[in-house]
Amino acid sequence: MDESEPVDQAVESVDRVAAIDVAKASGMLCLRLPHERIEGRRTQRVWNVGATTNAILELGDHLLCQGVTRVVMEATGSYWKPWFYLLEARGLECWLVNARDVKNVPGRPKTDKLDAVWLCKLAERGMLRPSFVPPKPVRELRDLTRLRSVFIGERSRNKQRTEKVLEDARIKLSSVATNLFGVSGRAMLEALIGGERSPRALADLARGRLVSKHDALVEALTGQFDDHHAYLCRLLLDTIDRITVQVDELSQRITAQLAGICLPEADDDASRPRGAPGGTGGPGLLSLVERLDEIPGIGRTAAEVIVAELGPDMRVFPTSGHLVSWAKLAPRTIQSGAKNTSGPTGHGNPWLKGMVGEAAMAAARTDTFLGARYRRLVKHRGHKKAIVAVARSLLVTVWHIINDPAARFEDLGPDHHQRLVNPARKTQALVRQLQALGHQVTLTPVETAV
Repeated sequence: MDESEPVDQAVESVDRVAAIDVAKASGMLCLRLPHERIEGRRTQRVWNVGATTNAILELGDHLLCQGVTRVVMEATGSYWKPWFYLLEARGLECWLVNARDVKNVPGRPKTDKLDAVWLCKLAERGMLRPSFVPPKPVRELRDLTRLRSVFIGERSRNKQRTEKVLEDARIKLSSVATNLFGVSGRAMLEALIGGERSPRALADLARGRLVSKHDALVEALTGQFDDHHAYLCRLLLDTIDRITVQVDELSQRITAQLAGICLPEADDDASRPRGAPGGTGGPGLLSLVERLDEIPGIGRTAAEVIVAELGPDMRVFPTSGHLVSWAKLAPRTIQSGAKNTSGPTGHGNPWLKGMVGEAAMAAARTDTFLGARYRRLVKHRGHKKAIVAVARSLLVTVWHIINDPAARFEDLGPDHHQRLVNPARKTQALVRQLQALGHQVTLTPVETAV
Protein backbone atom coordinates (compact mmCIF):
# COMPACT_ATOMS: atom_id res chain seq x y z
CA MET A 1 0.00 0.00 0.00
CA ASP A 2 1.29 3.45 -0.91
CA GLU A 3 2.20 5.66 2.00
CA SER A 4 2.13 9.43 1.96
CA GLU A 5 4.25 11.66 4.15
CA PRO A 6 4.55 15.43 4.56
CA VAL A 7 7.61 17.09 3.04
CA ASP A 8 9.71 19.83 4.59
CA GLN A 9 8.29 22.55 2.36
CA ALA A 10 6.00 22.99 -0.58
CA VAL A 11 7.34 22.81 -4.12
CA GLU A 12 8.56 26.29 -4.97
CA SER A 13 9.00 27.85 -8.38
CA VAL A 14 10.78 31.18 -8.71
CA ASP A 15 9.73 33.27 -11.72
CA ARG A 16 12.52 35.83 -11.65
CA VAL A 17 15.84 34.38 -10.58
CA ALA A 18 19.54 35.00 -11.17
CA ALA A 19 22.51 32.72 -10.63
CA ILE A 20 26.21 33.54 -10.43
CA ASP A 21 29.12 31.23 -11.17
CA VAL A 22 31.66 32.90 -8.91
CA ALA A 23 35.35 33.34 -9.73
CA LYS A 24 38.05 35.52 -8.21
CA ALA A 25 38.04 38.46 -10.63
CA SER A 26 34.60 38.07 -12.17
CA GLY A 27 31.37 36.14 -12.13
CA MET A 28 29.28 34.60 -14.90
CA LEU A 29 25.66 35.66 -14.32
CA CYS A 30 22.57 33.98 -15.75
CA LEU A 31 19.23 35.82 -15.58
CA ARG A 32 16.00 33.97 -16.32
CA LEU A 33 12.70 35.89 -16.56
CA PRO A 34 9.18 35.22 -17.88
CA HIS A 35 8.70 36.10 -21.55
CA GLU A 36 7.09 39.50 -22.03
CA ARG A 37 4.49 38.33 -24.60
CA ILE A 38 4.33 34.53 -24.74
CA GLU A 39 2.84 32.92 -21.65
CA GLY A 40 4.74 29.91 -20.38
CA ARG A 41 7.96 30.86 -22.17
CA ARG A 42 11.07 32.22 -20.49
CA THR A 43 13.94 34.42 -21.57
CA GLN A 44 17.53 33.83 -20.61
CA ARG A 45 20.52 36.12 -20.65
CA VAL A 46 24.09 35.27 -19.66
CA TRP A 47 26.95 37.76 -19.31
CA ASN A 48 30.16 38.33 -17.40
CA VAL A 49 30.30 40.78 -14.46
CA GLY A 50 33.42 42.09 -12.75
CA ALA A 51 33.92 41.27 -9.08
CA THR A 52 34.64 44.85 -8.01
CA THR A 53 32.38 46.65 -5.55
CA ASN A 54 31.03 49.17 -8.06
CA ALA A 55 30.28 46.47 -10.63
CA ILE A 56 28.41 44.34 -8.10
CA LEU A 57 26.39 47.29 -6.81
CA GLU A 58 25.47 48.24 -10.36
CA LEU A 59 24.41 44.64 -10.95
CA GLY A 60 22.24 44.75 -7.83
CA ASP A 61 20.41 47.83 -9.12
CA HIS A 62 19.86 46.13 -12.48
CA LEU A 63 18.47 42.98 -10.85
CA LEU A 64 16.10 45.05 -8.73
CA CYS A 65 14.84 46.82 -11.84
CA GLN A 66 14.18 43.42 -13.44
CA GLY A 67 12.17 42.34 -10.41
CA VAL A 68 14.52 39.51 -9.46
CA THR A 69 13.47 37.92 -6.18
CA ARG A 70 16.34 35.52 -5.59
CA VAL A 71 20.06 35.39 -6.41
CA VAL A 72 21.82 32.04 -6.07
CA MET A 73 25.56 31.50 -6.01
CA GLU A 74 27.86 28.56 -5.40
CA ALA A 75 30.21 28.55 -2.42
CA THR A 76 33.65 28.99 -3.98
CA GLY A 77 36.37 29.64 -1.43
CA SER A 78 35.85 33.14 -0.03
CA TYR A 79 35.14 34.70 -3.44
CA TRP A 80 31.39 34.49 -2.89
CA LYS A 81 31.44 36.95 0.03
CA PRO A 82 31.53 40.25 -1.96
CA TRP A 83 28.65 39.06 -4.13
CA PHE A 84 26.57 37.82 -1.23
CA TYR A 85 27.11 40.75 1.14
CA LEU A 86 26.74 43.55 -1.42
CA LEU A 87 23.68 42.11 -3.14
CA GLU A 88 22.11 41.33 0.22
CA ALA A 89 22.69 44.95 1.28
CA ARG A 90 20.84 46.01 -1.89
CA GLY A 91 17.75 44.17 -0.62
CA LEU A 92 18.00 41.02 -2.71
CA GLU A 93 17.38 37.55 -1.29
CA CYS A 94 20.71 35.76 -1.63
CA TRP A 95 21.20 32.02 -1.39
CA LEU A 96 24.58 30.38 -0.94
CA VAL A 97 24.41 26.75 -2.03
CA ASN A 98 26.70 23.80 -1.54
CA ALA A 99 28.80 22.86 -4.57
CA ARG A 100 27.86 19.22 -4.02
CA ASP A 101 24.16 20.05 -4.51
CA VAL A 102 24.70 21.81 -7.84
CA LYS A 103 27.12 19.39 -9.43
CA ASN A 104 26.57 19.27 -13.18
CA VAL A 105 25.20 16.08 -14.70
CA PRO A 106 27.73 13.84 -16.49
CA GLY A 107 28.05 13.95 -20.23
CA ARG A 108 27.71 17.72 -20.60
CA PRO A 109 30.58 20.08 -21.28
CA LYS A 110 31.61 22.14 -18.28
CA THR A 111 32.04 25.88 -18.82
CA ASP A 112 31.34 28.89 -16.66
CA LYS A 113 28.39 29.82 -18.86
CA LEU A 114 26.81 26.37 -18.72
CA ASP A 115 27.41 26.17 -14.97
CA ALA A 116 25.59 29.47 -14.45
CA VAL A 117 22.67 28.34 -16.60
CA TRP A 118 22.45 25.00 -14.78
CA LEU A 119 22.54 26.72 -11.39
CA CYS A 120 19.83 29.15 -12.47
CA LYS A 121 17.55 26.36 -13.74
CA LEU A 122 17.90 24.45 -10.48
CA ALA A 123 17.11 27.61 -8.52
CA GLU A 124 13.95 28.49 -10.48
CA ARG A 125 12.58 24.98 -9.97
CA GLY A 126 13.16 25.07 -6.20
CA MET A 127 15.65 22.21 -6.23
CA LEU A 128 18.28 23.86 -4.01
CA ARG A 129 18.72 24.42 -0.30
CA PRO A 130 20.42 27.53 1.09
CA SER A 131 23.50 27.18 3.26
CA PHE A 132 23.64 28.75 6.70
CA VAL A 133 25.04 32.29 6.55
CA PRO A 134 24.67 34.13 9.90
CA PRO A 135 23.85 37.85 10.16
CA LYS A 136 26.65 40.42 10.10
CA PRO A 137 27.20 40.79 13.90
CA VAL A 138 27.59 37.03 14.26
CA ARG A 139 29.87 36.92 11.21
CA GLU A 140 32.12 39.51 12.85
CA LEU A 141 32.12 37.49 16.07
CA ARG A 142 32.98 34.40 14.05
CA ASP A 143 35.95 36.20 12.45
CA LEU A 144 37.30 37.06 15.89
CA THR A 145 36.96 33.56 17.36
CA ARG A 146 38.45 31.91 14.27
CA LEU A 147 41.41 34.29 14.26
CA ARG A 148 41.99 33.59 17.94
CA SER A 149 41.97 29.85 17.24
CA VAL A 150 44.53 30.38 14.47
CA PHE A 151 46.77 32.39 16.81
CA ILE A 152 46.50 29.77 19.56
CA GLY A 153 47.49 27.08 17.07
CA GLU A 154 50.42 29.15 15.86
CA ARG A 155 51.54 29.72 19.46
CA SER A 156 51.47 25.97 20.08
CA ARG A 157 53.58 25.38 16.97
CA ASN A 158 56.18 27.88 18.18
CA LYS A 159 56.30 26.13 21.53
CA GLN A 160 56.96 22.85 19.75
CA ARG A 161 59.70 24.50 17.72
CA THR A 162 61.29 25.74 20.95
CA GLU A 163 61.31 22.21 22.32
CA LYS A 164 62.99 21.00 19.12
CA VAL A 165 65.73 23.59 19.58
CA LEU A 166 66.32 22.30 23.12
CA GLU A 167 66.47 18.74 21.82
CA ASP A 168 69.05 19.85 19.27
CA ALA A 169 71.04 21.30 22.17
CA ARG A 170 70.71 17.99 24.09
CA ILE A 171 68.63 19.70 26.79
CA LYS A 172 65.91 17.26 28.02
CA LEU A 173 63.99 19.70 30.20
CA SER A 174 60.57 18.68 28.82
CA SER A 175 61.11 15.10 30.00
CA VAL A 176 61.21 16.32 33.63
CA ALA A 177 59.07 19.44 33.68
CA THR A 178 55.40 18.92 32.80
CA ASN A 179 55.03 22.45 31.42
CA LEU A 180 58.09 23.68 29.59
CA PHE A 181 56.66 27.22 29.57
CA GLY A 182 55.53 27.39 33.18
CA VAL A 183 57.14 29.60 35.81
CA SER A 184 60.09 27.29 36.39
CA GLY A 185 60.60 26.31 32.75
CA ARG A 186 60.43 29.89 31.54
CA ALA A 187 62.95 31.01 34.16
CA MET A 188 65.38 28.29 33.07
CA LEU A 189 64.96 29.19 29.40
CA GLU A 190 65.61 32.86 30.10
CA ALA A 191 68.72 31.93 32.10
CA LEU A 192 69.99 29.73 29.26
CA ILE A 193 69.46 32.55 26.78
CA GLY A 194 71.19 34.96 29.18
CA GLY A 195 74.36 32.84 29.19
CA GLU A 196 73.94 30.59 32.22
CA ARG A 197 75.29 27.12 31.43
CA SER A 198 75.69 25.51 34.88
CA PRO A 199 73.11 22.70 35.24
CA ARG A 200 72.99 23.09 39.02
CA ALA A 201 72.45 26.85 38.84
CA LEU A 202 69.67 26.29 36.33
CA ALA A 203 68.08 23.56 38.48
CA ASP A 204 68.06 25.94 41.46
CA LEU A 205 65.52 28.08 39.55
CA ALA A 206 62.86 25.39 40.00
CA ARG A 207 59.72 26.32 41.88
CA GLY A 208 56.84 24.34 43.31
CA ARG A 209 56.81 20.57 42.74
CA LEU A 210 59.88 20.74 40.51
CA VAL A 211 62.05 21.42 43.56
CA SER A 212 61.80 17.76 44.52
CA LYS A 213 63.22 16.78 41.10
CA HIS A 214 66.47 18.69 41.52
CA ASP A 215 68.78 15.80 40.64
CA ALA A 216 66.73 14.88 37.55
CA LEU A 217 66.77 18.51 36.47
CA VAL A 218 70.56 18.68 36.75
CA GLU A 219 70.84 15.64 34.52
CA ALA A 220 68.27 16.97 32.01
CA LEU A 221 69.88 20.44 31.82
CA THR A 222 73.32 19.02 31.01
CA GLY A 223 73.79 19.57 27.29
CA GLN A 224 75.53 21.66 24.63
CA PHE A 225 73.41 24.81 24.54
CA ASP A 226 75.36 27.52 22.67
CA ASP A 227 74.78 31.04 21.32
CA HIS A 228 73.09 29.74 18.18
CA HIS A 229 70.44 27.95 20.25
CA ALA A 230 70.08 31.03 22.44
CA TYR A 231 69.36 33.20 19.38
CA LEU A 232 66.71 30.79 18.10
CA CYS A 233 65.05 30.47 21.50
CA ARG A 234 64.96 34.25 21.92
CA LEU A 235 63.15 34.67 18.61
CA LEU A 236 60.67 31.92 19.41
CA LEU A 237 59.93 33.14 22.94
CA ASP A 238 59.38 36.70 21.69
CA THR A 239 56.98 35.35 19.07
CA ILE A 240 55.12 33.35 21.72
CA ASP A 241 54.82 36.42 23.97
CA ARG A 242 53.60 38.59 21.09
CA ILE A 243 50.96 36.04 20.10
CA THR A 244 49.85 35.75 23.74
CA VAL A 245 49.25 39.50 23.85
CA GLN A 246 47.26 39.31 20.61
CA VAL A 247 45.17 36.39 21.93
CA ASP A 248 44.35 38.39 25.06
CA GLU A 249 43.33 41.39 22.96
CA LEU A 250 41.11 39.18 20.81
CA SER A 251 39.49 37.68 23.91
CA GLN A 252 38.64 41.16 25.18
CA ARG A 253 37.22 42.11 21.77
CA ILE A 254 35.16 38.91 21.68
CA THR A 255 33.68 39.68 25.11
CA ALA A 256 32.72 43.16 23.97
CA GLN A 257 31.19 41.79 20.77
CA LEU A 258 29.16 39.24 22.72
CA ALA A 259 27.85 41.92 25.05
CA GLY A 260 26.75 44.05 22.09
CA ILE A 261 24.58 41.37 20.45
CA CYS A 262 21.16 41.17 22.08
CA LEU A 263 18.84 38.21 22.29
CA PRO A 264 15.23 39.21 21.59
CA GLU A 265 12.77 37.85 24.11
CA ALA A 266 10.20 37.06 21.41
CA ASP A 267 10.00 36.77 17.65
CA ASP A 268 7.45 39.56 17.20
CA ASP A 269 9.57 41.34 14.63
CA ALA A 270 10.12 38.68 12.00
CA SER A 271 11.81 41.11 9.64
CA ARG A 272 14.78 41.65 11.94
CA PRO A 273 16.98 38.56 12.32
CA ARG A 274 17.66 37.30 15.80
CA GLY A 275 21.13 38.20 16.95
CA ALA A 276 21.09 41.56 15.22
CA PRO A 277 22.33 44.52 17.27
CA GLY A 278 19.87 46.86 18.88
CA GLY A 279 16.33 46.19 19.99
CA THR A 280 14.87 45.97 23.44
CA GLY A 281 15.33 42.25 23.82
CA GLY A 282 16.95 40.23 26.51
CA PRO A 283 20.57 40.23 27.65
CA GLY A 284 23.50 39.92 25.30
CA LEU A 285 25.13 36.72 24.18
CA LEU A 286 27.29 36.76 27.31
CA SER A 287 24.39 35.21 29.22
CA LEU A 288 24.19 32.46 26.60
CA VAL A 289 27.92 31.82 26.91
CA GLU A 290 27.56 31.53 30.68
CA ARG A 291 24.77 28.97 30.32
CA LEU A 292 26.80 26.92 27.85
CA ASP A 293 29.78 27.09 30.21
CA GLU A 294 27.78 25.00 32.70
CA ILE A 295 27.92 21.95 30.40
CA PRO A 296 30.72 19.50 31.36
CA GLY A 297 33.65 19.72 28.96
CA ILE A 298 32.62 23.11 27.55
CA GLY A 299 34.69 25.96 28.93
CA ARG A 300 34.47 29.66 28.30
CA THR A 301 36.50 29.58 25.08
CA ALA A 302 34.57 26.63 23.69
CA ALA A 303 31.26 28.31 24.51
CA GLU A 304 32.33 31.46 22.66
CA VAL A 305 33.32 29.44 19.60
CA ILE A 306 30.02 27.52 19.61
CA VAL A 307 27.97 30.72 19.84
CA ALA A 308 30.01 32.32 17.06
CA GLU A 309 29.59 29.34 14.73
CA LEU A 310 25.90 28.70 15.40
CA GLY A 311 24.56 32.12 16.27
CA PRO A 312 21.68 32.75 18.67
CA ASP A 313 18.89 31.79 16.27
CA MET A 314 17.99 28.09 16.15
CA ARG A 315 15.21 28.63 13.63
CA VAL A 316 17.71 27.68 10.94
CA PHE A 317 17.95 24.26 12.62
CA PRO A 318 14.34 23.14 13.25
CA THR A 319 15.42 20.24 15.47
CA SER A 320 18.54 19.11 17.25
CA GLY A 321 18.86 16.39 14.62
CA HIS A 322 19.18 19.03 11.90
CA LEU A 323 22.02 20.68 13.83
CA VAL A 324 23.81 17.38 14.44
CA SER A 325 23.51 16.48 10.76
CA TRP A 326 24.76 19.91 9.68
CA ALA A 327 27.76 19.61 12.00
CA LYS A 328 28.46 16.13 10.53
CA LEU A 329 28.31 14.35 13.88
CA ALA A 330 25.87 11.70 12.69
CA PRO A 331 26.76 8.82 10.32
CA ARG A 332 25.28 8.87 6.83
CA THR A 333 22.82 6.15 5.82
CA ILE A 334 23.67 4.35 2.57
CA GLN A 335 21.00 2.08 1.16
CA SER A 336 21.14 0.02 -2.03
CA GLY A 337 18.44 -2.59 -2.43
CA ALA A 338 18.39 -4.77 0.65
CA LYS A 339 21.79 -3.58 1.79
CA ASN A 340 21.93 -0.84 4.43
CA THR A 341 25.24 0.54 5.66
CA SER A 342 26.41 3.65 7.47
CA GLY A 343 28.98 5.91 5.90
CA PRO A 344 31.45 8.32 7.50
CA THR A 345 30.16 11.42 9.24
CA GLY A 346 31.91 13.81 6.84
CA HIS A 347 33.90 16.97 7.45
CA GLY A 348 31.33 19.62 8.36
CA ASN A 349 32.29 22.90 9.98
CA PRO A 350 35.90 22.34 11.11
CA TRP A 351 35.82 25.13 13.70
CA LEU A 352 32.65 23.86 15.39
CA LYS A 353 33.39 20.17 15.01
CA GLY A 354 36.94 20.52 16.31
CA MET A 355 35.89 22.50 19.38
CA VAL A 356 32.99 20.15 20.20
CA GLY A 357 35.38 17.21 19.80
CA GLU A 358 37.79 18.75 22.32
CA ALA A 359 34.88 19.36 24.69
CA ALA A 360 33.78 15.74 24.28
CA MET A 361 37.25 14.45 25.21
CA ALA A 362 37.21 16.67 28.29
CA ALA A 363 33.71 15.54 29.26
CA ALA A 364 34.71 11.88 28.83
CA ARG A 365 37.05 12.24 31.83
CA THR A 366 34.37 13.61 34.16
CA ASP A 367 32.13 11.77 36.62
CA THR A 368 28.96 12.90 34.84
CA PHE A 369 26.35 11.47 32.50
CA LEU A 370 28.53 12.31 29.50
CA GLY A 371 31.53 10.63 31.11
CA ALA A 372 29.46 7.54 31.87
CA ARG A 373 28.16 7.54 28.29
CA TYR A 374 31.72 7.50 26.98
CA ARG A 375 32.76 4.66 29.29
CA ARG A 376 29.74 2.58 28.26
CA LEU A 377 30.39 3.02 24.54
CA VAL A 378 34.18 2.78 24.46
CA LYS A 379 34.06 -0.86 25.58
CA HIS A 380 32.44 -2.14 22.40
CA ARG A 381 32.62 0.76 19.92
CA GLY A 382 36.15 2.08 20.39
CA HIS A 383 37.53 5.44 21.42
CA LYS A 384 36.82 7.43 18.26
CA LYS A 385 33.18 6.42 17.87
CA ALA A 386 32.56 6.93 21.58
CA ILE A 387 33.95 10.47 21.36
CA VAL A 388 31.74 11.25 18.36
CA ALA A 389 28.72 9.96 20.29
CA VAL A 390 29.54 12.18 23.27
CA ALA A 391 30.09 15.13 20.93
CA ARG A 392 26.67 14.50 19.43
CA SER A 393 25.09 14.50 22.92
CA LEU A 394 26.88 17.76 23.68
CA LEU A 395 25.56 19.39 20.52
CA VAL A 396 22.00 18.24 21.25
CA THR A 397 22.30 19.85 24.68
CA VAL A 398 23.66 23.02 23.11
CA TRP A 399 20.70 23.18 20.72
CA HIS A 400 18.17 23.00 23.58
CA ILE A 401 19.97 25.66 25.61
CA ILE A 402 20.25 28.08 22.69
CA ASN A 403 16.69 27.40 21.51
CA ASP A 404 15.17 27.96 24.96
CA PRO A 405 16.41 31.15 26.71
CA ALA A 406 15.19 29.80 30.06
CA ALA A 407 16.87 26.39 29.77
CA ARG A 408 19.77 25.56 32.08
CA PHE A 409 21.96 22.47 32.04
CA GLU A 410 21.12 19.77 34.55
CA ASP A 411 23.30 16.68 34.69
CA LEU A 412 21.45 13.35 34.64
CA GLY A 413 24.19 11.78 36.75
CA PRO A 414 26.69 9.01 36.02
CA ASP A 415 24.21 6.36 37.25
CA HIS A 416 21.43 7.43 34.89
CA HIS A 417 21.48 4.23 32.84
CA GLN A 418 21.61 2.04 35.93
CA ARG A 419 18.45 3.70 37.23
CA LEU A 420 16.68 2.84 33.99
CA VAL A 421 17.48 -0.87 34.24
CA ASN A 422 14.64 -3.20 35.33
CA PRO A 423 16.15 -5.35 38.14
CA ALA A 424 14.04 -8.40 37.27
CA ARG A 425 14.97 -8.33 33.58
CA LYS A 426 18.63 -7.75 34.42
CA THR A 427 18.58 -10.74 36.78
CA GLN A 428 17.01 -12.97 34.15
CA ALA A 429 19.57 -11.91 31.56
CA LEU A 430 22.48 -12.71 33.89
CA VAL A 431 20.98 -16.07 34.83
CA ARG A 432 20.61 -17.00 31.16
CA GLN A 433 24.24 -16.08 30.53
CA LEU A 434 25.43 -18.29 33.39
CA GLN A 435 23.23 -21.16 32.22
CA ALA A 436 24.62 -20.84 28.70
CA LEU A 437 28.09 -21.33 30.21
CA GLY A 438 26.98 -24.61 31.82
CA HIS A 439 26.23 -23.43 35.37
CA GLN A 440 23.23 -24.31 37.47
CA VAL A 441 21.98 -21.13 39.13
CA THR A 442 20.05 -20.95 42.39
CA LEU A 443 19.09 -17.50 43.57
CA THR A 444 18.81 -16.68 47.26
CA PRO A 445 17.35 -13.33 48.34
CA VAL A 446 19.74 -11.13 50.29
CA GLU A 447 17.36 -10.81 53.25
CA THR A 448 17.34 -14.60 53.90
CA ALA A 449 20.98 -15.27 53.09
CA VAL A 450 23.07 -16.67 55.97
